[in-house]
Formats: sequence, structure tokens, C-alpha cells
Amino acid sequence: MSEHIDLSFGSIADISARLRDRRLSPVALAEHCLERIEALNPTLNAFITVTAELAREQARKAESDIQAGHWRGPLHGVPVAVKDFYDTAGILTTAAFEHFASRVPSQDAQMVTALRDAGAVLVGKTNMHQLGMGTTSLQSHFGPVVNPWSASHVAGGSSGGSAAAVASGLCFATVDTDAVGSGRLPAAICGVTCHKPTFGVLSTEGILAGEKADPAILILSHPSVMGRSAEDVSLAFDALVDAARSDATTAYRASRGPVSARRIGVVTNFAASDDLKTAFATAIGAFATMGIETSEIKAPFEAASFDLSHVESDRATISASLFVDLDAIVLLTLTAPPPTVDDARAGGEMAVSADNTFFCNYYGLPAVSVPAGIDKNGLPLGLQFVGPQGGDACVLALAREYQRAAGWHYLPPPLKRRVS
Repeated sequence: MSEHIDLSFGSIADISARLRDRRLSPVALAEHCLERIEALNPTLNAFITVTAELAREQARKAESDIQAGHWRGPLHGVPVAVKDFYDTAGILTTAAFEHFASRVPSQDAQMVTALRDAGAVLVGKTNMHQLGMGTTSLQSHFGPVVNPWSASHVAGGSSGGSAAAVASGLCFATVDTDAVGSGRLPAAICGVTCHKPTFGVLSTEGILAGEKADPAILILSHPSVMGRSAEDVSLAFDALVDAARSDATTAYRASRGPVSARRIGVVTNFAASDDLKTAFATAIGAFATMGIETSEIKAPFEAASFDLSHVESDRATISASLFVDLDAIVLLTLTAPPPTVDDARAGGEMAVSADNTFFCNYYGLPAVSVPAGIDKNGLPLGLQFVGPQGGDACVLALAREYQRAAGWHYLPPPLKRRVS
């Protein structure tokens, strides 16, 4: 293995191996990310709060623990960030909302605790669409998030700051939320990977704790994990599951093991522009080399509704009806290329359509969006794998296998070439 590694864009597996073997210092790695944030955040506006001193403290602790042989897993010493929806004790948690601009909670959200227990180094809280109520990340008390691929196009939302930060090499993974596709949509736009797990596997406790919340958001919102590749996201997700303590995570850990998706349903009724449908046909051409049996299927888009009176019974039956002969289904993440900033401002808060993503939230299904090429405008294309409830390991394995077969893991945005 070469000793050279790109400290901004290396994989979590490579970074983690070097940290564990003490070939790389967590302190030096944290400083590298903090310097990069200082250089790029004025352009990207990906972070609302940078937790530099906490990051240095956690990096020193990680270095001491690793030197003493107390290894906590693949996130130990790795710089990460958290969407500014999640409470962080003693640190601003604002949801990009004017009236929460000075809000400082006294306790950490459960996912923040899980990150700490996994030994991760928190470099900051990422910018987002105000209160998670939009898909563009243009509306924020702290200013809009800038797409690292094209400043004239939106970054997506509501987890736009996280997608921009991960894509630009400011951190290695983020913890976000996804209520209608609001983790997967910006991931697709910014060219990174996002996994929205089965409902309940990761805890939402501590998202703006004590504040009033729409009941629909509570039942639709899923914690999500973002990284540059399916491998990175798998490692981060498993580390969080291992660090978390709940019945749902215990059940997931028990179900883990060698998995393989060999029967894939290719969705035919998703919404997409003609050029994206052509790109989709090209992207799934990799299945021919993977030994996968494909069949056409229609996804239950119309049955997913914001009327949540039947959501529990619908969630209980969907796996049996949709996945009876299938391991997973595949479709595009986006319905059209990302809108320009001007078009999105005219089109409203939901200018990036959630038509291809929302059904996964309604049914509580695991779904992962991965980079799958570049569209005709030179912007990233996202492909989405969806599985039955509890099928997180399967869809993540499929995403990793697909990226190996397609040869498409992650491409840094042009911004990388303009910054040392």
C-alpha cells in the first residue's frame, strides 16, 4: 500500500487504517480539515458553526486512545460533521432558523452521542434549508449553501451543507435527516452517497429537542448518513449502529452478514426528463456485468401520501407486496437536472422534486443514492437503490457492488482544482 494519501479525498477505509496503524495523526488530520474549511467555507457556506476547539480536543483524545491500543472502529479519529438539526450540548443548534439563531441546547442528540462513542472528531454543524422545510438550501438565516459543482445551480436540500462539505473534502462523513428525500437529493446533486436507513434503525431523539414539531415530519424523518462513496457510507453507518443502543440497532446488528442482491426490479414509472431517462439506461448497463437478474416493476408512488392515517399499516405490508420476488429496486434519485438558483427562487422551497424519493420515507424503506455519472450539463447523476424494511445491509452491499462494477465511486467537484 502506498504511503501517499489525499487527506481531503481519501476513503474512510484508507484513512482509518493509517490512523489505527499510527501512520497518520488524528491531530494532523483534524488540522488539515479545519484549514480546508477555513479556506473554502467562505465560498461554499457549508457550515453554520465550525467547532475547531472541540475538534482539536477530540483529535487529541483519539490520538491518545489509539496510542494506548484502545481502538473504537472505523470512525475513530475521523473528522465528521452534523446537520444543524441535531442538538449539540453547549454548541449552537439553529436549524438555519432566525428565531433559533442563539439556541444552545444542554444535551447531545443520540446520534451525536453515537458519533462521540465511535471516536469521531466533530468539525462542525452544517448549513441547511431552514427548518428542513425545502429541497434547495437557499433559504437559511445564515445564507444559502453553494453547490461546489456550479455556483449557479442549487446544492439541494435540506441537507445541502452536508453534501457540499463532503463533496468538497471538508470532512469524511455527515449525519443528516431525510424526510422526503432531503438527504438523498443534495447527495445526488453534489455527487456523493447518502443512505436513508429503515425507519427506526437510527434515532431521531435530540433533533431540536423541546421544540414543537409537525407530527408528519416526526413520522417521515429518518436520520441519514452521507459520505463520498457507498463503501464510506457503509463503514460510517455500521459504526453508528454499533455505537447506538436501541432495540432497532440491535436487530440490525443481528441481521448483518454476507448479503447479495441478485434480483433487481428496474422501476419504469419514475418521473424524469428525457435526458435523465437516457442517462439512467446507460447507468444500469453495469448490471450486465454483475450477474444480476433484472425485471421491470412499477413503484407505488401514488399510494404514498401526506395523509398519514394509514402509514403504519402501509409500512407493515409494503415489503410483502413490492419485494416478494425482488431483493431491491433501482431508479433515479432526481427527476430533472438541478435547477439554477434563479429558477429555484422562482419555483419555491420544493424546487428540487422529491417525486422519486418520498415514497421511501412514507414506507420507511432503506434507500441509498450513489453517484452514477455526469449528466449532459456536466453535473452529477444520482442512482437510487431501495430495499425492503430491514434490508439496509443488502442495499448497501448492492450499492458497493454497483460502484465497483461501474467504476464510478466519486469525482471531486471542479472546486478541488482551484484550491490546494
